[in-house]
Amino acid sequence: MTFKRLSEYFQKLEETSSRLKITEILAALFKESDRKEIDKICYLSLGRLLPAYEGLEFQMAEKMVIRAIAKAFGINSEEVQREYKKVGDLGKVGEEFKIKSSTLQFRSGQALRRSLSRAESRNSGQELKGQSKLWDMGPHFSPESEDSRGEVRVLGVYERLMEIAREGGTGSVERKVDKLAALIEDLDAASVRFIVRIPLGKLRLGFSDMTVLDALSWMGKGDKSLRTRLEDVYDVVADIGEIAKKVKESGLQGIAGIKPRVGTPILPALAQRLGTVEEMLEKMGTVAMEPKYDGTRLQLHKGKSGIRIFTRNLENVTHMFPDVVEALLTELRAKELILDSEGIGFDPKTGKFYPFQETIKRKRKHGIDETVTRIPLKCFVFDVLYKDGENLIEKPFSERRKILEKILFPSNKILILSPQIITDDPKKMREYHDEQIKKGLEGAMVKKINASYDPGRRGFTWVKFKQEETKKGGGLADTVDCVVMGITRGKGKRATFGVGSFLVGVRKGQEFVTVTNIGTGLSDDQFRELNERSRKLKVKAKPKGYLVDKNQEPDVWVEPKIVVEIQADNITKSPIHTAGLALRFPRLVNFRDDKSVEQISTVKEVASLYRMQFAQGE
Repeated sequence: MTFKRLSEYFQKLEETSSRLKITEILAALFKESDRKEIDKICYLSLGRLLPAYEGLEFQMAEKMVIRAIAKAFGINSEEVQREYKKVGDLGKVGEEFKIKSSTLQFRSGQALRRSLSRAESRNSGQELKGQSKLWDMGPHFSPESEDSRGEVRVLGVYERLMEIAREGGTGSVERKVDKLAALIEDLDAASVRFIVRIPLGKLRLGFSDMTVLDALSWMGKGDKSLRTRLEDVYDVVADIGEIAKKVKESGLQGIAGIKPRVGTPILPALAQRLGTVEEMLEKMGTVAMEPKYDGTRLQLHKGKSGIRIFTRNLENVTHMFPDVVEALLTELRAKELILDSEGIGFDPKTGKFYPFQETIKRKRKHGIDETVTRIPLKCFVFDVLYKDGENLIEKPFSERRKILEKILFPSNKILILSPQIITDDPKKMREYHDEQIKKGLEGAMVKKINASYDPGRRGFTWVKFKQEETKKGGGLADTVDCVVMGITRGKGKRATFGVGSFLVGVRKGQEFVTVTNIGTGLSDDQFRELNERSRKLKVKAKPKGYLVDKNQEPDVWVEPKIVVEIQADNITKSPIHTAGLALRFPRLVNFRDDKSVEQISTVKEVASLYRMQFAQGE
């Protein structure tokens, strides 16, 4: 497939708001793709080059992309900047300049520049058909880069984008700019629009990995009936490209053999909420109880190829935790492992656990050694998913726990077996929960002892026990994880912050619905931080999938990237918020950088919290 053809599909997707229509367009795209390129097409359609957990980034700021556009068309960067201020989308700016470059106004200048380029290439003996002098194809050049008409194929574009992303070291900024300029020069106008957006992380086609799974099902069956089976595989191996390639090659038989493997993250199991311990015992039977730590979820991988550490949103953070890497090499009785754990920082002088706000400071790209010393970490390991070639996720939790107890040394300093009790006594459950609260923890996790590990699911195999049904006048039984959807500018003092209030929502399928507008309960620093975080994510038009009442529309829309933890006094029915429910007296607890937007609360979960209130209603 040529990249021009792929861009035609991208244009259709960009112009479509219907979730079903997007699925049908993607299914048609996947049918037209061949098995050598479908994985790359999946990644590109999601605005990346590899699975998200690989963490490959272009490291190209807007200024670099502006320079690349200017260089491609032989104009000044200031001219590109002026157009960008008018249009607000560098992709469309690049497309407009590409269209202009074919007019009489630009043709003579372009012809002269290309003539000089060809002359220089001939003189150096390095002329390549269809390639600008700016592009060094290097060892990754593929004969499949162009079709018989000289149009650049998807595989050729993908290879060139990979080289741009992998450029590093001295002079890499210039090389990235030159190579992107050359790629822009070789593509048609519509293709330029999308190729400019990809390095900026702003493809904006309005769908996620889950929609791709729907489309793969639609490709094979003409409906979404295969979605559950595909999602089961994705939960174990979170690589949408690999799954698409297997389905393209062999249908469902191709994915049947996909199992957990060291180095590839498994979607973490998630917890549900229930109102009382009696309900927990009724649904779960005899349970295991463990402390609920207010830390950062870390999935630990040890294998023949080395160590990898992933967060709950599948980000590879191995280099941020050198102390944990060392512990994985020395504190385990196994060669290959995948462990589930919670990392929590502690005061090296008193031994007391730090709150989440301090622990999350360990997640940083610079000053790592100093932070390791200042905020040492303990990883409380509570599950094992894979050991020395054996997939353990289907085994009952009681068996996994026995295996886990044999893996960890009692003398470990960092990798510590999470404490546990087994009980079916409501009184003991409450006592255990209260003990954890006194220790400064969030409460307890309640686990079904004969259940398998459920990747990515919120079933009743794990239940959070923070507090029981709320009493009248009390707070909710749990916080709500929301996404920031928009910003309303402030007045007076808040005008200096850039934020007066902000609109937040939760998930409803693949869409986002509103639950509250927050204008109080933030410190001055939090208002400033929100302004800084949202500044780079502001968009002119309401993003796809946002369902917002016209009376709730903010001054500025924000892409769904910022996850916040919200506490509220209670929940009421709401005619103006599109969730049908609203958080009353909401306040910001934390920015949750450890969670992705796919992991925020759902309408169903908010409704569950609503029902758990002691006194329902207004």
